Amino acid sequence: MTEKRRAPRNRTIILSEADAARMESRLLRLDHPVTEEQILGRTICQDLFEIIDFLPSHFVDLLIVDPPYNLDRSFNGRVFKHQANDAYAEWLDSWLASIRRVLKKDASVYICADWRSSIAVQQVAERYFTIQNRITWEREKGRGSLRNWKNCLEDIWFLTVSSSYKFNVESVKLKRRVIAPYTDEQGRPKDWEGSNDGAFRLTHPSNLWTDISIPFWSMPENTDHPTQKPEKLIAKLVLASSDPGDVVLDPFVGSGTTSVVAKKLGRSFVGIEIDEGYCRLCEKRLELANDDFTIQGFHDGVFWERNTLADQRSRTAKQRACTTPARVLFE
Repeated sequence: MTEKRRAPRNRTIILSEADAARMESRLLRLDHPVTEEQILGRTICQDLFEIIDFLPSHFVDLLIVDPPYNLDRSFNGRVFKHQANDAYAEWLDSWLASIRRVLKKDASVYICADWRSSIAVQQVAERYFTIQNRITWEREKGRGSLRNWKNCLEDIWFLTVSSSYKFNVESVKLKRRVIAPYTDEQGRPKDWEGSNDGAFRLTHPSNLWTDISIPFWSMPENTDHPTQKPEKLIAKLVLASSDPGDVVLDPFVGSGTTSVVAKKLGRSFVGIEIDEGYCRLCEKRLELANDDFTIQGFHDGVFWERNTLADQRSRTAKQRACTTPARVLFE
């Protein structure tokens, strides 16, 4: 296979032959039932349907699922074909019913979907879980259409095993810029904070997310996986619905975003993926996370509205430059 030619500033994560061999040795394959300790922190390189009965019961605190959407899509040459809605729902049911066994009684579940498959996800999910909410997030990438509205949204269904579940609202507040800051009669800010960088407000998380950037070539988390989810998006789910040390499972982990984010945020994790190439990529990203725990758009324990953090840092740097003596600037 001919290696892609990439621009000099392209930061997409790729594997050398040496990387691929080293990462291959870290992958786990199961042929018998295992304990929780045997699989924590590992990437299982197998078909979910082959190993689902080998997984221990009631060990997962948070299940994050980004299954193939009901579209014609190729994943490293492995093709998922569009099906009738009923057939897709039947496919969802074939693994969702079985995977419920691994969840704790207070576990939460998030299932990703596009607008077409979202209906089937809801129909199947409500057979086994309590639906708490549907998150819709803006997916700004994608081509336009001459005969339809451009598709710029995806859904995430928030489900729980029972009425007892975790939701850490203080961990997922969003820092937004205040366009028209309001003050009281004494001139004090009303529900916002002012600084040299502008006015900002911490807001409660809603089920409409417009602050997510899809990974692209200049972002250090980017890979060649065709449907990679942003680390910022997964971080919101992990922080909201798990505590440090909890176990996060992703049965279609792809290039590893869920595992990587769980590691960066101090959670235990298990990733399952059928494709060896993506499994190796997942392990590479986990290795890189040993030295880099940053998540783009999440800083100082706060999620920032898209572009505002970079804008604030840029203006702060300019202000410092303007107040720095010239002799220092040229040292």
